[in-house]
Amino acid sequence: MAYDEQLAARIRELVADESDLEEQQMFGGLAFLAGGNMAVAASGQGGLLVRVDPAESHELVLTTAAEEMVMRGRSMKGWLRLDSADVEGDELDAWVARGLAFARSLPAKR
Repeated sequence: MAYDEQLAARIRELVADESDLEEQQMFGGLAFLAGGNMAVAASGQGGLLVRVDPAESHELVLTTAAEEMVMRGRSMKGWLRLDSADVEGDELDAWVARGLAFARSLPAKR
């Protein structure tokens, strides 16, 4: 499955005024990186990937529509997945902001 191009366009619109942000194809999707750290992505498996503080992962899974990302059978704390339907409205703004804030809290990779 290719990534959701409409979702990618919505993310691009939300981050248009952000500095030090780049787009990069990753994991079959389109990722948006701040300081070289992935913040959010239109996933190649559909939906949205969001990078969050690993200490907040469990609580976010319990209180939102997000699920922990699973890679090779292993749950990845700090990486959350949401279906496109879960971010159709203003919900996307909050998830993009959360992902950007966490990515910017990390040391820049360049």
